[in-house]
Amino acid sequence: MRVTVHEVGPRDGLQNETVVLPLEAKLEFIESLVASGLTDIEVTSFVKPRWVPQLADAVELVKHLPDAPGVTWWALVPNRVGMERALEAGIPAIATFMSSSETHNKKNINRTIRESLAAQREVIATAVAEGLQVRAYLSTVFGCPYEGDVSPERVVALSQALLEAGAQTISLGDTTGMANPKQVRELLGLLDSSGIGPERFALHMHDTRGAALANVLAGLDCGVRIFDASVAGLGGCPYAPGASGNLATEDLVHVLQAMGWSTNATLEGVSDAGLVASELLGKELPGRYHRYHMGTCSKQGAQNAS
Repeated sequence: MRVTVHEVGPRDGLQNETVVLPLEAKLEFIESLVASGLTDIEVTSFVKPRWVPQLADAVELVKHLPDAPGVTWWALVPNRVGMERALEAGIPAIATFMSSSETHNKKNINRTIRESLAAQREVIATAVAEGLQVRAYLSTVFGCPYEGDVSPERVVALSQALLEAGAQTISLGDTTGMANPKQVRELLGLLDSSGIGPERFALHMHDTRGAALANVLAGLDCGVRIFDASVAGLGGCPYAPGASGNLATEDLVHVLQAMGWSTNATLEGVSDAGLVASELLGKELPGRYHRYHMGTCSKQGAQNAS
């Protein structure tokens, strides 16, 4: 029984930090993630630098990534221009993104859903033609901070359209942590009955209301085997009021391994990567296991000193 953790800390985590880490610090962080055993790491985003100044060095970062056999480097690509920059940098795998909520989509990328879908088709077609791996983020599938409930039928239709365009995986995003396990099961059941099995999906859960792990377990029961996470709980959504950090990688790996699942990372390794992130950013991070690990390390340090 194996689960793949898709690490988003270097992208989804750092893009929301007020501190802009220099290239060398980002590479140190990424190297710590590689050392943990993670095989899918989302390292940056090819959006306009003025939109996300924290990731303005995307091309340079990709060109300096460490040689890591078995690791797939991912980057977020919003449009054709971003796709061209991604190809220039030589990234092997890309993620597109759009929302299933009209209002959130407009606030996030200033487009209607129809316009976004057309742009996604163009980007995905280019990526597939170039031999890149492609995943597609679909945000606010479990609820929108502006509109409230989101039609599950719309999520089905958009998922079908993105898969038909050539995306290999759809990452279903709980952008502000509004989901509950019953809702997760019902949506995955509806998708399955429409002909899209759980092997085509990842879950991207936020822990705003403390339900991220419960929702992961619901997805696990439904057959999902890919889960997005961010070490130490880094991340959120700047265009979604109330969005706290992503599900912490340490919390996810700890629970999965305790239940007998194997993952593409060691708990010790991702815990150490969380410490690296905290030190580089100069602050305590919100992940639960991360805080426990920090406390344990502090006690051991005090004992060794005495």
